[in-house]
Amino acid sequence: MIHLLDRAILRLSGEDARSWFANLVTCDIAHLEPGQGRWGALLTPQGKILFDFLATIGEDGLYLDTDADVAPDLAKRLNFYRLRAKVTVETLSSAWGVYVALPSEEVNIEGLPIEGALAFPDPRRPELGLRIYAPVAAGADDTATAAYHARRIELGIPEGGKDFRFGDAFPHEVLMDMLAGVDFKKGCFVGQEVVSRMQHRGTARTRIVPVIASATLPPAGTEIRIGDRPAGTLGSSAGTRGLALLRLDRVEDGLAAGEILAAEGVALAVDKPSWWIGPSEMHKAMA
Repeated sequence: MIHLLDRAILRLSGEDARSWFANLVTCDIAHLEPGQGRWGALLTPQGKILFDFLATIGEDGLYLDTDADVAPDLAKRLNFYRLRAKVTVETLSSAWGVYVALPSEEVNIEGLPIEGALAFPDPRRPELGLRIYAPVAAGADDTATAAYHARRIELGIPEGGKDFRFGDAFPHEVLMDMLAGVDFKKGCFVGQEVVSRMQHRGTARTRIVPVIASATLPPAGTEIRIGDRPAGTLGSSAGTRGLALLRLDRVEDGLAAGEILAAEGVALAVDKPSWWIGPSEMHKAMA
């Protein structure tokens, strides 16, 4: 198993925890069962992502994992929304960790090697294997976080804090509509009106897509250009593969005109995965 040292776990407990949290976030928490997971986000009222997370349910509450750098801020924001709800929000100590067992590993939910662990198939793509929340145990691989992220990048799965800045991106831009991060039938949540409008009008022209480079990619945050025009921003990368937040119409027009897509002089090619659905295909599917 891979120990993801860049993730931290929060626990939400109390008799109101599930219904209260379900009314705040983009994903369907109300119907979450043990052994299942959700990818979701807490948005601003304007519909931009403040925090993204993966979640599951245990006997003593809801468990979330998020970027370790923002976990205290997420706990603070949730407590801001708590008001009179009977909910306790706590950040679990470093004695608990987030693990991943990739599909190639001999690990399953029924036979977890860590007592007290919670596990669920990654809800974004099956190729990401099992997500596991557990007390930190000897024998887990603390050095393979980079290898996990290389797999994630190759699959085209974005992650907050690495591929987009918190507070800047809409759920559609980071593929939450394609990867079951938004439930459009669940009812109200913070920012729902804006997200629903983008869904029905098909106005998301900026999207995260995988790219393949002609050389090792520059750092995250590097500007990407198509010809002499800005086209987007580079996210996380592993060698010559990366994720990029791109203005798709501008990129498509530029490539059709023979212009080069590049980041600091490194030429890029868009490499959409088989599950990726563009705006036009999305509208056809909804028709």
